[in-house]
Formats: sequence, C-alpha cells, structure tokens
Amino acid sequence: MVVDFEALYHSAFKVFGSRALWNVRELDKPAPEDALVVARFLRVEGNLAARRLAEEIERACRAAH
Repeated sequence: MVVDFEALYHSAFKVFGSRALWNVRELDKPAPEDALVVARFLRVEGNLAARRLAEEIERACRAAH
C-alpha cells in the first residue's frame, strides 16, 4: 500500500505537531518540498517514532516525483 506524502504530512502535524513541529506552519496543500522540510524537523526535534515517520515521508516524496 502506498501512502501519499500529503497524508503523511498531515499525520505528522496531528501526532507530533506540538513536540517536533512547533515552529512550522501546516499547509493545506503541501508540495513534496514542504513535506521534506517537515521530515527534517521530525528527524531533528522528534523521537524514534517521529524519525520513522520522517523516513516514510521521504519515501513518499521520492515516489511522487
């Protein structure tokens, strides 16, 4: 099953928004580049689960290109 980067992007804000994405604004229609920015913040500011989500976002962005 392939999950698109937009769904993962919004999931990141729902799950990790206040902890890892406190300084990033959620966009309604993110581009792959926006999702990659979120993935970077998840890796730096988040825990192991956030890092795993970051990997999923990165895979989905590569698949979208």
